[in-house]
Amino acid sequence: MLLQPARQDGPRYLNPVPTKVGGFSTIFKVGPRFFLGAKARSPHGPLGPFRTDTAVYATKPRSGLRITWMGHATSIVEIDGVRILIDPVWDERASPTSWSGPKRFFPAPLELSDLPTIDAVIVSHDHYDHLGAGTIRAMTQLAALEKTRWIMPLGVSAQLKQFGVPAAHCLELNWMDSTQVGAVRVTALPGRHFSGRSLFNRFETLWASFALAGPQHRVYYGADSGEWAGFHEIGEQFGPFDLAMLEIGASDPLWAEIHMGPEGALRSFHALGGQGLLMPIHWGLFDLALHPWKQPIEKIWPVEGLKLWSPTPGVPSEVIAGEELRSEWWR
Repeated sequence: MLLQPARQDGPRYLNPVPTKVGGFSTIFKVGPRFFLGAKARSPHGPLGPFRTDTAVYATKPRSGLRITWMGHATSIVEIDGVRILIDPVWDERASPTSWSGPKRFFPAPLELSDLPTIDAVIVSHDHYDHLGAGTIRAMTQLAALEKTRWIMPLGVSAQLKQFGVPAAHCLELNWMDSTQVGAVRVTALPGRHFSGRSLFNRFETLWASFALAGPQHRVYYGADSGEWAGFHEIGEQFGPFDLAMLEIGASDPLWAEIHMGPEGALRSFHALGGQGLLMPIHWGLFDLALHPWKQPIEKIWPVEGLKLWSPTPGVPSEVIAGEELRSEWWR
């Protein structure tokens, strides 16, 4: 059995299988590629503007499952009567500073102040592109989130409390722990990644993927992960999934063990059972790797037999069994 609660070596959490995470030596390997390929890593022109019609949220999804992808890993998932916000990042940069670091390629389609009532927020890990400090601070002031539950892996609540989230609203989960949000069971599952908001506190908080299981629908949020054999067990125990949200961007052979990339997403989708729809995430918003901007989506777009669900940023979109959604906003 690969699906087990997380283990620790002293203060550091361990991956479910042996995993290499690049250190300072990686910087020297990527240096020339970073400077030579900078132009290709950005869109050729302005994107959008993308806008979210907030009036849509006044009505429940007809299908029972509706997702608003805000770009990268941030999504509002409406599943079987429950509204969940995943990995909220409205910050201008995925960075510890406001003046440097990867900058958004397009503004958030929805103002934070216009968020609908949220039943739960899931934070998969503490990296800057999944946990925005400015975003969290602003969210704690919103009436729409006064009663929201915050769900996160072990250790992450300390950071959220620092940003203003009430301790009573925080729930930490180990891998294989579950909690109920309305009719939806939320289970934290292993992923092959790491944590830390600096080079000096890596692995000191846990990271996780999540299964969302309602009475009618099941969604898998892969968050950040390299490929690993546990996807097969996840599919068997928690699937079949109507939709699998898997990362396709910010990948490179140098860090393939912690980011699966487009080819890895295809293999992982099939390992999960290959049923339902594949939603590509973790691409299009930030320059976090060395590949050309469109490369991740271009690699999976033409794959025969793949049921792809790829919406326009900011558009609340119904998920209907077996029906693809192929927005070409990125072209």
